Amino acid sequence: MFKLEMPASYMMPAHFGPRYAGEKSSGWYHDVTVMAIPYVTDRDKLAALLPPKFEVAQEAVISVYYVCNNQIDWLAGHSYNMIGVNASVVYRGEEETLEGTYSLVIWENLADPILTGRELQGIPKVFADIPNHSINSDIWRCNASHFGHKIIDMQISDLRAPELEEIAAAHAAQAGKDNPMGWRYIQKAGGFEPRVDEYVTFPSENRIKQVHYGVGELDWKKLTWEQNPTQYHIVNTLKELPILEYKPAVITKGATNLFLPGRPTRILK
Repeated sequence: MFKLEMPASYMMPAHFGPRYAGEKSSGWYHDVTVMAIPYVTDRDKLAALLPPKFEVAQEAVISVYYVCNNQIDWLAGHSYNMIGVNASVVYRGEEETLEGTYSLVIWENLADPILTGRELQGIPKVFADIPNHSINSDIWRCNASHFGHKIIDMQISDLRAPELEEIAAAHAAQAGKDNPMGWRYIQKAGGFEPRVDEYVTFPSENRIKQVHYGVGELDWKKLTWEQNPTQYHIVNTLKELPILEYKPAVITKGATNLFLPGRPTRILK
């Protein structure tokens, strides 16, 4: 009879044993390129998407970001891309209050990080085709699609190096807000009641080597059920969040570490 052995990280199908854990499987992503486009949206419409205990931050900011992940240790050097949507929020729990971001959705083009992120961390990940970004006439572009139908087009133009004052202001604005959060919700098998219903935070470490500011532009597509039967409602809801004001877009290059022993993924209190 198969028996679980702890401590170890198991995922379905668990009977084949735990996930590999060793010196080759660190959480480092050694080559990471990010395109981030933040904007101010309607406070009430954003609040309608947040679960209990979360509220919109002082400024109702959405950030749509693309990430090209290369040289990933836990994937034996393989790569994948992602496009995600974060909302600036405040979490007010029974024992703690945190400022940070709430993950509305993340599209990724590889099953492995989707499954680990959903099962082990509670990050709302789904699949999409996300080709590598392109650069043409100094305009950076990326997109996502599913079943052959576009979900979003993103672009950043008019790149420039940030001023020292801008870098200092950005660091000051984010002080104490490095708290990425999400809602881990899984229904009972064969029923509609929740089997897992908890809020989580999943910190990471970013080491930035290059930064450029620019002008961002987003184009969410309007989809039908026939075009994207499992995600059309997600895309259409995000399209309906109005872009009231674009903030400066950012392109960064650097490295990311997802496994922080001092700040592990945990349930919010």
